[in-house]
Amino acid sequence: MMRRNLLLIVSAAALAFALPAAAQQGHYQAEYRLSTVVGTAFPWGKGGEIWANLVRERTNGKINIKMYPGVSLVAGDQTREFTAIRQGVIDLAIGSTINWSPQVKELNIFSLPFLMPDYAGIDALTQGEVGKAIFRILERNGVVPLAWGENGFREVTNSKRPIRTPEDMKGMKFRVVGSPIYNDTFTALGANPTQMSWADAQPALASGAVDGQENPLTIFTAAKMHTLGQKNVTLWGYVADPLIFVANKEVWESWTPAERKIVKEAAAEAGRQVIQLARKGLVAPDLSMISQVEKLGVNVVTLSPAEREAFVKATRKVYQKWSKTVGQDMVSKAEKAVAARKQR
Repeated sequence: MMRRNLLLIVSAAALAFALPAAAQQGHYQAEYRLSTVVGTAFPWGKGGEIWANLVRERTNGKINIKMYPGVSLVAGDQTREFTAIRQGVIDLAIGSTINWSPQVKELNIFSLPFLMPDYAGIDALTQGEVGKAIFRILERNGVVPLAWGENGFREVTNSKRPIRTPEDMKGMKFRVVGSPIYNDTFTALGANPTQMSWADAQPALASGAVDGQENPLTIFTAAKMHTLGQKNVTLWGYVADPLIFVANKEVWESWTPAERKIVKEAAAEAGRQVIQLARKGLVAPDLSMISQVEKLGVNVVTLSPAEREAFVKATRKVYQKWSKTVGQDMVSKAEKAVAARKQR
């Protein structure tokens, strides 16, 4: 009898050890922490709100997602977010491919200057073989990728003068995100890049300590960057920032297959809405977002094909250098996907 009881105890302990922590508890967490960089005034943050609401409704409140904007779960350090997801500090996230690229080098594919010439080029990557390969890489890195979203093309702004040529950028100080490829790109253009968080960037722009920055126009308008001295915008579409909806692996495995299906489908639905919001007013014939920026007293420059080509040439060495970091096979797939979309 004693031996039988001992076996039962050992078996129970082994089972408990094998199960994820949330499943061991036998109940759902009071809240699942969702990390985003910005709040609901921006399409990115709005996507988090949509995802959380859909999951809460479809699970009858069992999975209660609470959004933590400002990357507050990692003290505002955007580049620490991916590691925090793996460690379980964060349960869910809608992350920037830029911010996660220091941990997952292949994500730099989206930051290769001038790889994606238009929105069809973004879709050719995220919705094709490159997107599938990225998801497999994320899985190998210990997180569960669920869906794609989008933060949009990153346009350059400044307080000094209109930018039409690389020479126009020389000597200007630009805030860039915390990925080394951005330092290389802006340095190649003769500018002085400085890495800082978005929270630190806003007062730096307002004081004139930094001349300019690069971000999607949806960020420009929502953050009222015209009040931060940003009176010049150049639409150059040099890189885009796809977003990725992910879950911590242990949290994911604590849910039933039916619940996982709900969470994944809700992420895909929220992702589609985020993409629509990120592109609203920026795709012909509806260019109302550009008109909205101009009405703020901002000078908006749209580069001609020849003007854009000058920036492509100036950053070509950066493209070639970082292609090796990303992996030439991945870059070749991306280039072929973009070229194929032109032939449609």
